[in-house]
Amino acid sequence: MARYGYARVSTHDQDLETQMTRLSAAGCDLVRSEKVSGKSRERRDELATLIDFIRPGDELVVVKLDRLGRSTRDVLNLVHELDAKGAALRVLEPEFTTGTDTGRILVTVLGMVAEMERTFIADRQRAGIEKAKKAGVYKGREAKMPVGTIRARHDAGESPTKIAADLKISRMSVYRALKSA
Repeated sequence: MARYGYARVSTHDQDLETQMTRLSAAGCDLVRSEKVSGKSRERRDELATLIDFIRPGDELVVVKLDRLGRSTRDVLNLVHELDAKGAALRVLEPEFTTGTDTGRILVTVLGMVAEMERTFIADRQRAGIEKAKKAGVYKGREAKMPVGTIRARHDAGESPTKIAADLKISRMSVYRALKSA
């Protein structure tokens, strides 16, 4: 039985060292890591590699369940994939494994908690932005698309599709610029 560790942080300025140390101390033969959002499994190549590589009797180890994913559906799908391969998920904090019935129940509950936490974070962030906007502190990010150019080209008779292709932006961005006029 081999143990493979998976460490993840959401942004490039966050540190993976604590997770890497914990996974090595837990006896992981190999630890893979990445700096990418956990909202979905897209662009999580290291996780995909581990899932492809894992064999019957092996364990995928994470420090906390939210490092694996923020969506209950994604976490449960991953546990199902591991189970189909004869492998298990081990979480170090709180310690449990999906190799037991209790562990399978716990992963469902904790996955739901992680998803709720993500929703609460987004709600708090939205409330903070609204408060900052009312105080005149928050202006949002600067527009990267040339709104004036888009409007002028559209007024000259160019189609949104052509404008989008020429400026290498989406048509939706063109429509947003025109709507804001």
